[in-house]
Amino acid sequence: MTALFSYLITFLGILYWIFRVIVCLLFTIQADFFAVPTDLNLEIGMLFVTVICFVFIFKRSLIAATIYFGMYFAYFGTALYNQYFMIEEAGVTVANSSNSMALFIGIIIPMLTFFDILFNKSRKGSGGDKQTDWFFKNENFDRKYDERADRNQYRL
Repeated sequence: MTALFSYLITFLGILYWIFRVIVCLLFTIQADFFAVPTDLNLEIGMLFVTVICFVFIFKRSLIAATIYFGMYFAYFGTALYNQYFMIEEAGVTVANSSNSMALFIGIIIPMLTFFDILFNKSRKGSGGDKQTDWFFKNENFDRKYDERADRNQYRL
């Protein structure tokens, strides 16, 4: 991952994962918070699978990005769909709209990660520095140096 966009999207995904962990913890201790998990057991399992997916997303694995996107789209898409009808029946409140925004972000970040890896799967770091590559990766220079060293054997 060399592009700044890839780093930022992955970092936002990790921040959103931390946010969802906080949401689950606050829901477990029954504290008031604007975001609520739809199914606590499913979300806890999803958080563990997300950690494994992040390891492979750093390695630019398309399968991990697909699992990450599909899992989040299925969970948060259904929750957002149900939230829409709840807002339609009960009206717009601050809690409903902020929970909807958190659910919407839960769909957007994995989608951006998926499309980033899909379209730029082979983007990796160069692993070298232009200032030192002429010395360390130049086999012709090494050969010339070795041949010259072999010929210049001075005797006393």
